[in-house]
Amino acid sequence: MQQFRKITIAAALGAGLVVGMTGCDSKDKELPVPAPEVQEAQAAVSAIKNGNDTLRYSSTAPQLVMLQSQSIPASPVPLTDQLSAHLVYDDDVTARLGVSISGRIVALKAAPGDAVKAGQVLAEIDSPDVGTVYADISKARADEEHKHTVLERAKDLAQGEAIALKDLESAQADYTQAKAETARAELRLKNLNPNGLAIRGQRISLVSPMNGVVTERTATPALEVSPGMSSPLFVVTDPKRLWLMIDLPEKLLGRIKLGSAVSVESDAYPNERFNAKIIQLSQAVDPNTRRATVRARLDNPGGKLLPEMFVRASVLQDSGSGVPVPNSAIVTRGIYSFVFVQTAPGEFQRRKVKLLTQGSDISYVGEGLQGAERIVVKGALLLDAEMSASDSHD
Repeated sequence: MQQFRKITIAAALGAGLVVGMTGCDSKDKELPVPAPEVQEAQAAVSAIKNGNDTLRYSSTAPQLVMLQSQSIPASPVPLTDQLSAHLVYDDDVTARLGVSISGRIVALKAAPGDAVKAGQVLAEIDSPDVGTVYADISKARADEEHKHTVLERAKDLAQGEAIALKDLESAQADYTQAKAETARAELRLKNLNPNGLAIRGQRISLVSPMNGVVTERTATPALEVSPGMSSPLFVVTDPKRLWLMIDLPEKLLGRIKLGSAVSVESDAYPNERFNAKIIQLSQAVDPNTRRATVRARLDNPGGKLLPEMFVRASVLQDSGSGVPVPNSAIVTRGIYSFVFVQTAPGEFQRRKVKLLTQGSDISYVGEGLQGAERIVVKGALLLDAEMSASDSHD
């Protein structure tokens, strides 16, 4: 049978002091029995030690207010402490749209935050350059057709020796030049419109090349546009994919490899973790910070994370798992580490654990814990003090 021992604190000591002082008045007098309300106070603040490593409190014990437990599942163990990182657009699924012509925006069809489809019109631009090129093409084609007619007539006349051979050769040269001029005009139009945008008259439609979301727009009504503008008129991207840029100390470069999994946390979503995978290692180290930039592709299916957010990244080991425990939950005694596990309401068991890694905020436990157990993350020192007080009375 397990031995039960009551451990009392403030109220119990107060009640004992009152009884002791009453007993000092006369050795012959019988010690009074504490009043019922005192007995209730003693029971409320007492912990029962059940066995060597378990404490049990009543449901009204005030200590329970100072305790907090949390169910923590097992997860892959990181190679290092959390690293600083930030998010940027995934350039593989991002289009920064500008123009290769001069003109003026006459209509805007999309705003920041709009979801767009491939081929959807974002803006319409009136461009005199396009009108000039179309006029040049029309003139070149008309001249080519005229020169072709002249050449055919010259061939018929040359067969009857009605004209000199040099006149036929001259007509042939004129037609060849006209064809070259038509090709030049058409090529200029292709250079002005390399993406094959829809053109009506001298209006050109700027369309999205992909499905995505408009995340940036510098285009405004009546804005004068031209090639070589410093900022794109529209940025369209797939928000479900981002790049994670990790600042890695140079001493860790040898421990990171392509394809390593990365766990990402953000202050915006403290209870969620996002997954990423390293796709590129840096080929240079910043001489000022002694850090290298490692790029990972991050899955963002819900679109919660945004470009330019600062996050924390943990590069995970290829195998093995542990329970991530806050350092506030770990009690150290000599060379051994312990945590308290809530096994039932009001009942807490002390466990000896083995730490796989120990970081500044979180340590990973390899032995002594199973995943999804409720770990005391606040008040572990209080439980350890009561356990130590109980041990001293044994």
